[in-house]
Amino acid sequence: MQEIKGVQFVTDSLGHKVGVLLDLHEWGELWEDMYDIMIAKERAGEPRMKLRDFEAELRSEGLLSE
Repeated sequence: MQEIKGVQFVTDSLGHKVGVLLDLHEWGELWEDMYDIMIAKERAGEPRMKLRDFEAELRSEGLLSE
């Protein structure tokens, strides 16, 4: 397999790839995108609220001005 600059694989005792280390100077923007996708998938089942309802709630709590 071809080596990729700034990427190292973590292997188990049998040599199976189980993780990856990314050089954040080289791959930081890609990591941020991947992390955002992981967070979005994790939160997919959470309840949602319309923006105007959320803003109204913040205003009622004095946390957002008109």
